[in-house]
Amino acid sequence: MARRERTRHLIELGGLVQKAGLVDLADDDRATIYGALLELVGRARGEAGDSLALWKRRGKRAFDAENNVEELS
Repeated sequence: MARRERTRHLIELGGLVQKAGLVDLADDDRATIYGALLELVGRARGEAGDSLALWKRRGKRAFDAENNVEELS
């Protein structure tokens, strides 16, 4: 059961990377995607948590906008 939950979680995270446009931007190159994510984490760790709050707000707005579009369809 735990393995199934972990697999689902990882698939959902991959879906977010796709949804954000990083896969297309990086031309589906996994080394580039991984490097971009490492860069993002490095920058966020260098700041005092402001990045995480900003990312959370942006993500929530994007999810809300997506849900509104789906509801109108």
